[in-house]
Amino acid sequence: MGFRYRSSIRLARGLRINLSKSGASLSVGRPGATVNFGKRGVRTMVGLPGTGISYSETKPWRHQAALETRESFPNLTPAANPAPARRSSGLVWLALLGFAIGIAAALIW
Repeated sequence: MGFRYRSSIRLARGLRINLSKSGASLSVGRPGATVNFGKRGVRTMVGLPGTGISYSETKPWRHQAALETRESFPNLTPAANPAPARRSSGLVWLALLGFAIGIAAALIW
């Protein structure tokens, strides 16, 4: 069994920062309907609190148009010098964290 870590910090009602061994994420919502912004993408969760019945869907940060084009046109050959794939930057997370802290500070004062 591997080592696990998870913690959650409530910034304001309906706004929470989640910390784990694999990184941080921002959750907005309440029990029954939540949107989570994490490094793997945006996860939307809807459920009936207290029943264990829920539905969730994850949309990756990567643009899906390229994948859909490849699926629709499998014989399409790529360009000779394709542009390198862009990776998401830590600046996005820093901006999300700053935004969440700003909202929390505005609600507290």
